[in-house]
Amino acid sequence: MPDTDKSSAQARHKAKMENRKAAQDAEVAGKTHEKGLLIVHTGKGKGKSTAAFGLLMRALGRGLKCGVVQFGKGSWQTGERLAAEKFGDQVSWHTLGEGFTWETQDKARDIAAAEKAWDVAKGLMNDATIQLLILDELNISLRYGHLDLGQVVAVLSARRPDLHIVVTGRNAKPELIEAADLVTEMSLVKHHFADGVKAQIGIEF
Repeated sequence: MPDTDKSSAQARHKAKMENRKAAQDAEVAGKTHEKGLLIVHTGKGKGKSTAAFGLLMRALGRGLKCGVVQFGKGSWQTGERLAAEKFGDQVSWHTLGEGFTWETQDKARDIAAAEKAWDVAKGLMNDATIQLLILDELNISLRYGHLDLGQVVAVLSARRPDLHIVVTGRNAKPELIEAADLVTEMSLVKHHFADGVKAQIGIEF
């Protein structure tokens, strides 16, 4: 490409990026409100809890105190919990499930476990020092009717103004989606399980 053409192309690119930057700066400048967010990660794809724990690491890195309540998941140890424990009292972590409902095969036990986890979650919501709370797999408890959907949505909607809450799990209820500020749906495109690859340390747990 001749030098004159290169210069012309660069000038057009620079002008385009200047316009884009001006538009972006104006949009960012217009966002002045801060609030505690209700965030929902749902969908059939892998990565819902992983994304939530990425937010946990970000918040911890910023010095925020965080809480985690795991619904459904049993007491098996995960890499994210091991990592979070290195932050000591900066994280309040509670794994309160007895395994997923298809593992326990006892709905009464599942309901009791979910109610216990929900009580702990409400306690953390009322702790003014907690700034980020992850309710991992809460969507599963709501899907199977282990908790009262209306009550859960009402409590989440009435959260403290400075508290961020992240809810994970497949099949988020429409009422929860409506109440949320941010909803991300993980779509399954391809999964290694289909090729017979088992859950692996550092990837699945």
